[in-house]
Amino acid sequence: MKNFSAVILAAGAGIRMKSSLPKVMHKLSGKPLIKWVVDSVSILKPDNIIVVLGCGSEIVEKYLSGVSGNIKFVYQKEQLGTAHAVMQTEKVLKDYVGGVLVISGDVPLIKSSTLASLIKSNKKTASAVTVLSAKVENSFGYGRIVKNNGFLEKIVEEKDASVAEKQIKEINSGIYCFDKNLWKTLSKVKPNNAKKEYYITDTVAILRGFGKKISLIAVKDENEVKGINNRAELAQAELILKDKKIKELLDTGISVIDANNAHISYDARIGRGTVIYPGVFIDTGVSIGKSCTVKGASYIANSKIGDDSIILYSYIDGAIIDKKVKIGPFSHIRPGSVLGNNVKIGNFSETKKAVISKNSKVNHLSYIGDAHVGEDVNIGAGTITCNYDGINKHRTIIGSKSFVGSNVNFVAPVKIGQGALIAAGSTVTRDVPSGKLVIARAKQEIKRRIKL
Repeated sequence: MKNFSAVILAAGAGIRMKSSLPKVMHKLSGKPLIKWVVDSVSILKPDNIIVVLGCGSEIVEKYLSGVSGNIKFVYQKEQLGTAHAVMQTEKVLKDYVGGVLVISGDVPLIKSSTLASLIKSNKKTASAVTVLSAKVENSFGYGRIVKNNGFLEKIVEEKDASVAEKQIKEINSGIYCFDKNLWKTLSKVKPNNAKKEYYITDTVAILRGFGKKISLIAVKDENEVKGINNRAELAQAELILKDKKIKELLDTGISVIDANNAHISYDARIGRGTVIYPGVFIDTGVSIGKSCTVKGASYIANSKIGDDSIILYSYIDGAIIDKKVKIGPFSHIRPGSVLGNNVKIGNFSETKKAVISKNSKVNHLSYIGDAHVGEDVNIGAGTITCNYDGINKHRTIIGSKSFVGSNVNFVAPVKIGQGALIAAGSTVTRDVPSGKLVIARAKQEIKRRIKL
C-alpha cells in the first residue's frame, strides 16, 4: 500500500506484567509482542514506520534495530498518555501528507488484512479518522464506542464512563487511521480526565467539533484486537494462537490426539498423515514431513524432519533430519546435527554438530559430537567422541560400514577408515586404516583371590 505511515506506540512500562522487561518485549510463541505488530504493519509496506519508545527504550530499540533497518524511533520521556505519545512523532511526520495509522505495540494478533481494510476505508470515505472497533462480551477495561443515531460520537475510557456507557459492548481497539488533520487535532487535546493524561480517543469528539467526517469499522474477530497487559492475557493469546494452528492442521489431515495437551507453534509446517501425541511441544522454526509420529513429552525447535520419521520422548533443536529416521526414546539431538535416511538414534543418546549418514545407528547411551559418521555404521552402547581438550573442539570421522563395539572412546582428532572394526572397550587415540581391527584395551588378567 502507498501513502500511509505507521506509528506504533511502545512507551508504556507494562507494570501489570510485573517484570523488569518492557511489556512489548515479552514473547508470544517465541516472538516479542512488538515484533508481531511490526511484522503485520511491514507487510503493507508503509512509507514510514515510527516506534514511540519510553520505558526500557534501549532494550526495544536494540532489538528492533537488529531485525529491521527501516524503523525510526522517537521518545516519550514522560508517559502522559496516548495522544502525547503520538505528538512525539510530529517532528518526523510534520511534512508528511499521507494517512497515519496509529496502533499499540501490544496487539500481536492483529492481521495485516484488517489494517489494510482500515486504511483503505479511511481514504475511500475521505474521513479525518477511522476507528477500528470490536464487539465483545466483556468490555471491562476498554474504551467504549458511544454512538448517536448509529454514528460514532465519541470514545469514553473505562474510568471516565458513566454507568450506562459501561454497559456498551462495542469497544475501541486503540487502532486508528488519521488524515492530515491529525496534528491540528492533537494540539486541542486536554488532560481533562481521571488520569490527567492526553487521550488520543479525545480526537474523535474534537474532529467532530471541527465538522470533519468520523468513521468506524468493526473487526470480525475480537481476538485480533486483544491487548496484552498482564501474564494472564499473554497466556490467553498463546492459547488462541495454538488453537487456531491446531484447527488448521486438523483440516489438512494431521492428527492431534489431545489438542489440550500439545503445543504447536503458529509457524509449524506439518505434512499430511502425521500424528502428534499428548505432551508434545513443537516450538518455532519446525518443519515435519508426511506420515510422521511424534510421541510423549518431545520438544522440537528450529528443525526439519523428513517423511515417515518417528520421534519418541526426545529433545531436538537445530537439526536436519531426513526420511524414515527413528529417534528415542530419550534422545538429545543438538544444534548442527544432520541425520540421513533411515538413521536410528536410540535411548539416552546425544548428537551435536554431527553428520550421521544413512542407515547408521547410534543405539544406546552414546555421545557423538563434532563428528562425521559414514553410511551403514553401527555405534555400540556407551560410545563417546572425546571432542574437547579443554580449549578446542576436535572432529572424529568414522568411515562407512564400520562397526564400533560398546564402550568405545574416540579421542579426537581421529579418523577411522571404512569397514573398520573397533573392539568393545577400546580407547582409540590414533587413525585407523580401512578394513582393520582395533583392540585398544588392557589385557585381562585373572589372579588368585586373597581371603581377608
